[in-house]
Amino acid sequence: MRKDSRLSRILHALIHLKFLERSVTSEELGKMLNTNPVVVRRTMALLKQAGYVTSVKGHSGGWTLNKSLADITLYDIYKIVGESSVFTIGLTDEHNNCPIEMAVNASLSGVLNEAEALMLSRFKEISIQSLAENFKEK
Repeated sequence: MRKDSRLSRILHALIHLKFLERSVTSEELGKMLNTNPVVVRRTMALLKQAGYVTSVKGHSGGWTLNKSLADITLYDIYKIVGESSVFTIGLTDEHNNCPIEMAVNASLSGVLNEAEALMLSRFKEISIQSLAENFKEK
């Protein structure tokens, strides 16, 4: 099953912007994230709409932070990513009338919903600045 790494990539880009303290092009970010600059531009455009970054076009242009990382939480970025499920575990729906499947799904969905709610609650408490403070240049 494929992982959704958009959240971690956005966090990675934001922390790079903080430490570089200059405009960073989509090409530079693409190299840092090992992805295409077009993907970077699309992702950064979402951050720009939310007011977290700004951009300048042209030769000396690029992306810069528009808001302190202390004012941005993991939850804020999670919402920008599209609020996909935090878990890749899925419930089966191939045998909707099977009482065993219904019992299994009811049990699993309750646990998964509870775990997701706890995780998202914790996301609201973690600023991107606190993640950046864990960075130590080697």
